[in-house]
Amino acid sequence: MPRKGMRTIFFSSSKHSSPSHSRSSSPLRSASPLTPRHTFSASIMEENVEIAESIITKWDVEASTYSKVDSLFAEERTEAKEFLRSVKELQTAMHFFLSENSSSEKLVRAQNLMQIAMKRLEKEFYQILSTNRNFLDPESVSSRSSLASARSSTSDFEDYASEDELQVAGSNSISEVERVSEIAMSDLKAIADCMISSGYTKECVKIYKIMRKSIVDESLYYLGVERLSFSQIQKMDWEVLELKIKNWLNAVKTAVKTLFHGERILCDHVFSTSAKIRESCFAEISKENAITLFAFPELVAKCKKSPEKMFRTLDLYESIADLWPELESIFSFESTSVVRSQAVASLVKLGEAVRIMLSDFETAIQKDSSKSPAPGGGVHPLTRYVMNYVVFLSDYSGILCDIVADWPLSVQSPLPESYFSSPSSDDSPTSAISVRLAWLILVLLCKLDGKAELYKDVSLSYLFLANNLNYVVSKARTSNLKLLIGDDWLMKHETKVRQYGANYERMGWSKVMSSLPENLAANISPDAAKECFKKFNSTFGEAYRKQTSWIIAEPKLRDEIKISVAKKLVPPYTEFYDKYQMLFRREVGVESLVRFTPDDLGNYLSDLFHGPGVSGSTSSSSSSSSLSRERRFR
Repeated sequence: MPRKGMRTIFFSSSKHSSPSHSRSSSPLRSASPLTPRHTFSASIMEENVEIAESIITKWDVEASTYSKVDSLFAEERTEAKEFLRSVKELQTAMHFFLSENSSSEKLVRAQNLMQIAMKRLEKEFYQILSTNRNFLDPESVSSRSSLASARSSTSDFEDYASEDELQVAGSNSISEVERVSEIAMSDLKAIADCMISSGYTKECVKIYKIMRKSIVDESLYYLGVERLSFSQIQKMDWEVLELKIKNWLNAVKTAVKTLFHGERILCDHVFSTSAKIRESCFAEISKENAITLFAFPELVAKCKKSPEKMFRTLDLYESIADLWPELESIFSFESTSVVRSQAVASLVKLGEAVRIMLSDFETAIQKDSSKSPAPGGGVHPLTRYVMNYVVFLSDYSGILCDIVADWPLSVQSPLPESYFSSPSSDDSPTSAISVRLAWLILVLLCKLDGKAELYKDVSLSYLFLANNLNYVVSKARTSNLKLLIGDDWLMKHETKVRQYGANYERMGWSKVMSSLPENLAANISPDAAKECFKKFNSTFGEAYRKQTSWIIAEPKLRDEIKISVAKKLVPPYTEFYDKYQMLFRREVGVESLVRFTPDDLGNYLSDLFHGPGVSGSTSSSSSSSSLSRERRFR
């Protein structure tokens, strides 16, 4: 069979042929007579160049008005597929001609065609990146990472899928935005594969880096991420800096999980054929901005420390710690390890800052020099401040465990084991923070012991201690502290609250109790009974007047102490009253002698522990009754 016929059969059966390019004759073939040196392979290469020329020159960006306004990748992808196939065949021809004769006109012609093709692909690459900004945004890309990963396994642009094929593949599983995003990513990958295999990596990568870096810059700007120096941060008022921290906390999660994650997915997909190019592009696009993002917490940590900055510092630490798995995955390249290093540096500095602030907080408790006792023996402001602070700390127990794990508590003298008992074992990660928080509470309680001495009345000192310890226990029981310091700690300190209450009752009401006969069953003379009534009136009146300004803030504790006092006082007085009040019924001025009935005692006790000017009664009649009670003491 003649060679001409063999070439015709070869091209008609080849997977690279197209009906629009099949010709019965060719200028190359007619101009090149068959000679022994004009091999079968050379003929094929020459015809491949001719076919490629007809397609490539049609899309010459400098020769055709049509090609300047239209896109190869608009709508139908048939032209794009033929164009990419032609470039591949042109590559094959160039390699062949180079091996035959490196200075042949055929090679020069093929090289010129290749330059035309690459200029077109550069334009298409830029145009797709530019016109699809809204569909190649990091959020859209990251939301379809599994699809991108599946597509990225195809490394040969010859297998490039048309839009129709992509539509059929994803019609039932993805949204319109995701569909457009996938098509754009497929186009970019096909162009990148073609340009890289053709030796135009530099041109392709340059366009990609410029376009995508501008996206990252713009996205971080809209997220409110600023490039701040240490001197700028150091000069900020805390209120201003706190707003910056809040903004950073809101931005960092989106920046990592959406922005940088999306850029990594897109970069891995588009440049899936070369790990080196993927790394270079992603590092160029993201590294500088990521370092800026994660340098901010370190700068904050270096600023002047104060207890009020503790929780924002912990928020910064927690955000980085939570994002660490993503950071390791996204910035896994050697060239982006500096981002991971910056994140670690910030964690280290934040941890140091937290430890310093914990020490400063403990010192502030110990050095509290307020000499004004809490009115009425109520809860001291220091108690409220410290316990609210410690409760907030307990909410960060997870990250505090990491921060204080290798920071042993230095105590000058041994402490009761009960202060350090927790539901966790000694080897548990939470044991370190449990001990640390229990220690802070102990420092507070020791300080409260000193403040109790400011009261001149010993019974009020005990009421103060009962109030404050009860507040401590209540805050611990109703917060995450309960899980850290344990039920044993709570029960032991609840017992101590009851002990303080019992001491208050003993010191506050002992004179009243002792005004009654020790042995109520024994009979006494009327004169002795009169003296008992007078003494009871005096001591009870004094105790009542003194304690009307005292406070028990917590209703449950208030009721418990009232009931306890009533049980100790009312029954013996009732027995004495019932036995002797009849003796004086007919005497003149009996009201001044027997001032109180047993029911009166209960009413008077109900008025106690609400603070000055506040009665336990709520009705107007009860208020009037309270006024009449006051007159009884005059």
